[in-house]
Amino acid sequence: MKEVIYRLWQMLLGWGFVGLIYNATDRWQGAGYQLTPSWLDRAIPFSPHAIWLYLSFFLIVPLCYLLCPLSRIKWLRSSMQLAAIVAGAIYLLWPTTMDYPVDQGSSLSSTMLAVLIGIDSKQNCLPSLHIALTALAVWAVADSRKKWRSILLSVWGLAIAFSILQLRRHLLVDLLSGAVLAVAVGYACQHVRWIVSDLRQGERP
Repeated sequence: MKEVIYRLWQMLLGWGFVGLIYNATDRWQGAGYQLTPSWLDRAIPFSPHAIWLYLSFFLIVPLCYLLCPLSRIKWLRSSMQLAAIVAGAIYLLWPTTMDYPVDQGSSLSSTMLAVLIGIDSKQNCLPSLHIALTALAVWAVADSRKKWRSILLSVWGLAIAFSILQLRRHLLVDLLSGAVLAVAVGYACQHVRWIVSDLRQGERP
């Protein structure tokens, strides 16, 4: 039980910090530069039903916090915090937006999308933290000894990425930049962890 509480606390420190940065930058930034969709963005048909896969982001992140090796939990927290800081700086210095489609459907999916639109930022597009955090979460759980679990989580992460494009919450360039951000901060935090570990070993008699 103590371990679960510890994991949830680390998630609050990491994911909660992202939420603070995301909302604060949305309040303080100027008007966003409108991004142009690529041919792939235009080729993927819009569907409000993608909302369910999109929202599964809010399941995969806590699940990965609970499943990842305990030795990686602080790395996951720190990587998410650093991703938020870097993305937040970009949101303030170069805010971006896009042309969002109008959904006039009456299905439950359309209703959920309307709720999301009502609370989500119309800017903060590039880089996509939705993708960056998903990638970091799946990365934290990846384990060659648990091949099928790693594959299933990776496929889930890719499905979330596709749902983002299908729902038109981000463009391809946002997803690619979000993935690059995840790799950059992930390796940066790994490097710092290795340095700290080496220093601690050097202090031992």
